[in-house]
Amino acid sequence: MVRETSAGSAGKGRWLRAGILVASAAGAALGLGAAAAALAEDDDAAVPILPLAVTATTVATNGDVNPYGVAFVPPRFAAGGVLKPGDLLVTNYDNKVPHAGLGTTIVRIQPNGKQSTFFTGTGVGLTAGLWALRAGFVLVANLPTLDGTIATVQKSSVLVLDKNGVLVTSIADPNLLNGPWELTVHDMGNRALLFVANVLDGTVTRLELDVANNTVTAKNLTKIASGYVHKLDPAVLVIGPSGLAFDPRQDALYVASTGDNMIFRVANAARATADLGKGTVTFADQMHLHAPLGLVLGPNGNLFVANSDGVVATADANQPSEIVEFTLAGQFVAQQPVDAALGGAFSLDFDRSNVAGVVRFAAIDDVNNTAIIWKVPTRFGESSGMGSFVGEFAQHGHRD
Repeated sequence: MVRETSAGSAGKGRWLRAGILVASAAGAALGLGAAAAALAEDDDAAVPILPLAVTATTVATNGDVNPYGVAFVPPRFAAGGVLKPGDLLVTNYDNKVPHAGLGTTIVRIQPNGKQSTFFTGTGVGLTAGLWALRAGFVLVANLPTLDGTIATVQKSSVLVLDKNGVLVTSIADPNLLNGPWELTVHDMGNRALLFVANVLDGTVTRLELDVANNTVTAKNLTKIASGYVHKLDPAVLVIGPSGLAFDPRQDALYVASTGDNMIFRVANAARATADLGKGTVTFADQMHLHAPLGLVLGPNGNLFVANSDGVVATADANQPSEIVEFTLAGQFVAQQPVDAALGGAFSLDFDRSNVAGVVRFAAIDDVNNTAIIWKVPTRFGESSGMGSFVGEFAQHGHRD
């Protein structure tokens, strides 16, 4: 999952029509669907589906690189701190050397593109697990090393930060939080369900969170899934279950397993009292999956996954750094590269704050140490059938 890069790494992102996504030979560009693809065919200028809005550096002031996690600050986020709805948070996993697992920073990217450091920790190695709770807290997973190698991987936890980037507490368990890499949350205000993917033992743990008295308390930790391929790997540090997306409407958790090269569906994820194994395979398209990492449920009801290209057997130089869209039934919809080089696509998120008057979509380009943020124009949402999901999207939140 780790790809060593620096701020000066080669490989610029190449987008169709200078940043405008249109229908392509490989299928409709991300988010079009049949209706919008047809609309694009009727318009010689092509409908701007995801125009490039902002490309912001994720390199922290202390030189940290290798961005992994992304999370938009949601609407109704508690006021009184530095964070505002629509801000994008990004974790860095490497220090400036770069050594994996020695990154300590979360950067904040405002809607206007201005970047600043939101949090700096000590010896943390911040992974892709990142979430902003409406009550005014930020959750971030960590998996530190001492020297960037598999020989020195350390015990890890989930940190709880307040809305000013101050560490409030940490959540740790030697058995049930064993290498937290990614996470997703069902946010219900003063309580939440937290799902964590553990790369060191190939499991998923569910935690219940109580949000009160200016802190977050975890209880009832339960292993609800296991059996995913997991291992330490000198080339990429760790391989295991990664991206998670929870759909509360059907009580289903979707798991992107990098080593299995599949997306699994775990039913009854919120209610399970025992280990359900891997769940069932929902997407195993070997043509379009190449070691999946980040996973998000989009406002149109489809899943979006980022291919890491981190496993040699599944990497495809002709499909580098792809973001792939597919239905919950496992039907391929579209794909689009983040970068022309392998290894650029990591985490994804959608913004539901409406601060820009549109739905925004963010992805990491790990090759260039940047976050790319596009916007879905209102007319696209209305013309493609996407509009019916926007109200529901506002209720259910991002990445769940």
